[in-house]
Amino acid sequence: MATTPEKDEEKPKHRPIIRIGIFIIAHSLSVSVVCCTAGVLALLLFPVIAKKTYVSENALLPDSANPMISDKDVSRANIFVNELTSLKLKSQNTVIEIPRLIALHMANSRGEVSYHKFQTQSNKFHPLRFFTSPNAEADNSNTTCESYATNTIGIVRAQHGDGKEAIVLVTPYNSVNLTQNEALSLGIAYSAFSLLAQVNWLAKDIIWIAADSRYGEYNSVAAWLREYHTPSSNGLHESIETEVYDTFRRAGTMAAALVIKVANRGEEGEKDALNIYAEASNGQMPNLDLINIVSYMAVHGEGLSVHVGKLVSLLDSRCLKFIGHVFERVGNVVRRLNPQWKFGIPVKDYVEGGATLVSSLYHQALGVPTGSHGAFRDYQIDAITMEITTNRSSTNKGGQDELLLQGGRLIETVLRSINNLLEKFHQSFFLYLLTSSNKFISVGVYMIAFLLLVAPLPVLAAALFSDAGKSIHKSEKNSKPFKSWRWLHPTKTICLIHLWGAIVSLLPYFIYQIPNSQPTYRLLIWAFLSLFILTVLGSLLGARSAQWAVLKSLTVSSAFIGLCLMSVINFATAEIGALQLVPLCLMIKPWRLAG
Repeated sequence: MATTPEKDEEKPKHRPIIRIGIFIIAHSLSVSVVCCTAGVLALLLFPVIAKKTYVSENALLPDSANPMISDKDVSRANIFVNELTSLKLKSQNTVIEIPRLIALHMANSRGEVSYHKFQTQSNKFHPLRFFTSPNAEADNSNTTCESYATNTIGIVRAQHGDGKEAIVLVTPYNSVNLTQNEALSLGIAYSAFSLLAQVNWLAKDIIWIAADSRYGEYNSVAAWLREYHTPSSNGLHESIETEVYDTFRRAGTMAAALVIKVANRGEEGEKDALNIYAEASNGQMPNLDLINIVSYMAVHGEGLSVHVGKLVSLLDSRCLKFIGHVFERVGNVVRRLNPQWKFGIPVKDYVEGGATLVSSLYHQALGVPTGSHGAFRDYQIDAITMEITTNRSSTNKGGQDELLLQGGRLIETVLRSINNLLEKFHQSFFLYLLTSSNKFISVGVYMIAFLLLVAPLPVLAAALFSDAGKSIHKSEKNSKPFKSWRWLHPTKTICLIHLWGAIVSLLPYFIYQIPNSQPTYRLLIWAFLSLFILTVLGSLLGARSAQWAVLKSLTVSSAFIGLCLMSVINFATAEIGALQLVPLCLMIKPWRLAG
């Protein structure tokens, strides 16, 4: 009997991992503040710790050969551009005449030519236009020949290839209103195409698509890709010329695709530049090696300055400049302590890197392609848009010749590197963020910031559930066992709210089917049905529970699970969502507790 009190006083020792968990839950507020601060700080450090890009695939062999494009190729391209511009002035039926002229030059270059006719698909529902534009469904009952757009496709067969692989060039143009820049982009592609039809070192077929973009650049390329991968017998490939095949022509599996565009540079006195657009649908990015090889050839081969998209409004941000000054001073102190430690960058580089990083995050999170290259990524084909910006006047023959020569050599050298590949791009990263054209943040680095941001959520959920369990245990010691299952009602509440959110998200699609409906009318219907459904679902919940801590615990847990799942699908969306949701989850409390 004397040993009984000693046994009662003995407490079982927990394992170290359990003791650490108990300590973290007991200090959940401090842990949450530290993790959130560290996550935001890691995000701000991205422009500082970004690594320089490098070509991972040795088979690309940049600078392995000199460009072969000659003045003769440039002269042909110049004649082609002049014929396009004069055709716009002389002919009133450019929808037919421009594809015919392009096909003629493709055939003269000994390429296999075919037409691909497609019709625009009416967007019966567009979420971004639901509340802003009237219902404009296309009437396809009276379609004419002019309602079809025509892509002109030229194929150069590799002399030493087996026809199983191909590289794609895309030059979008508007057949109704052809601009001078579009004519120049067609001329650049033609100069490279005419050369590639003569060389004997090709191992992959070359496909040149002159895409009629009067219904949208993305739509024209997407329609051709659908036909390329899913053949259909709709009879839309009639031949106009004898040199043109009357059947849809195909090559091998596409290794990569390049979209070529020309734009005017706004600032005077600056040298020509190359803008690279890489973001595709759902935040997908091409293999980093494709961007690296294009950037390398543009800088070292043609002397162009390479740019990627940046948020221009942030370039004058005082907050960003202040943070840049802080990191610059910290870097100076670090270098004084040890010159071998490389930390900190100039303020200007930090501001530009931050603006580029925000732009990269924004476009990946938005999930909308930044060009027609996005259609290729839907088929797991690496593709980018190359936009050459120049100050050269189109009326100056010398300046036009220089642009055609420079653009043609760039396309030739990039295609030659891709032609050396024995397999698809796979050595470099597919998951990354860009801070400049030659600096990136890999997936192994940016996931640290995300994990630090979302780490407070499971800690907060565990702390709330633990506190709620203690309060229930003290107030209901003599209650029946099943009454302690207070988490069932909050779970039901959360499920019904998520169901309501899903229904509200799907309602616009069905409301859009109402004929002749105006945006205001659709908005009123959507608001009324949303409130009505919420009222119906609220009646299913019954009496409100006083255990708000359990409800918040389960809500925070579902937010944590959702953010983690989203990080696998689209990291940028998860990162931006974490920056918004985590502070809300930590700060929100009920205004008034139920009595």
